[in-house]
Amino acid sequence: MPQLTYDEVKSAAARIAGQVRPVSLAPADSDPDGARVWFACEFLQHTGTFKARGAANFTAAHKEAGTMPEAGVVIASGGNAGIACAWAAARHGVPADVFLPETSPAVKVAGLRALGARVHQVGTEYSEALAASRAYAADTGALESHAYDHPLIAAGAGTLLEEVAAALPAVDTVIVAAGGGGLFAGTAAAADHHGIRTVAVEPEHSRALNAALAAGAPVPVEVRSVAADALGARLVSPAALDWAQHPGTRSVLVPDDAIVAARQHLWDAYRIAVEPAGATALAALRSGAYAPAPGETVCVVLCGANTDPGDLVPR
Repeated sequence: MPQLTYDEVKSAAARIAGQVRPVSLAPADSDPDGARVWFACEFLQHTGTFKARGAANFTAAHKEAGTMPEAGVVIASGGNAGIACAWAAARHGVPADVFLPETSPAVKVAGLRALGARVHQVGTEYSEALAASRAYAADTGALESHAYDHPLIAAGAGTLLEEVAAALPAVDTVIVAAGGGGLFAGTAAAADHHGIRTVAVEPEHSRALNAALAAGAPVPVEVRSVAADALGARLVSPAALDWAQHPGTRSVLVPDDAIVAARQHLWDAYRIAVEPAGATALAALRSGAYAPAPGETVCVVLCGANTDPGDLVPR
């Protein structure tokens, strides 16, 4: 049995119904090769990313079960998962402590503080923040959440695909950015049920899923990418690797310059301002890393917009 199942995604969808914004779909410009491309505008989600789905599922499940401690919840994050955790905790009156690297974008740190989270900046990489968050949990009794490697988090992320499949029944392929693999695992679990292909896209130098596929097991990787603040996991989740080994999925890599170009294209052509991770899935199409067949209906997930748009070039 898969480490993450469709039934878990369905349970998450029922649990968070009414708590998250349904995904908006928008048609992209015509593809010259005849594919039909749609954008899933998940950057419009609460907290600016899909992470709100998993955080809502995790927090609600523990509140329902009576397993949320007085010390609240603690998480390590590059920024987006922490913002989502703080948002979900605040909705339930739960304290939230968020550990993140000192290199995290200022816009994400400000967002956390605005939500009332206690912010702890440690080290320069996610792995250092994670170690510090685990020590904090051991000292205080706070409940550990995770940015991606938890079934409730991944199942919550997968509810996005349920909405895409309902709104766009003709979809053949969904393309998502992959960091630690929570969005990919949840999406793939739901997509498999609907007969939809899932393509995971990673930066060339932040490729935890792709490297795990090559090795046959999660292996540590270097992290060096313009999208590293959101896609900077050194180790992919076992559930993501499990689904990546399924015949209905693909793993592709894109260079940083393709991510930067895709992000700029979204601004130039659509006036959509996303963070680099939010443009990574589109980079696979524009760079040719994933080439759809003529007539294929493709949904590209624009997964987050916690960014300072000041570096987008006006045109």
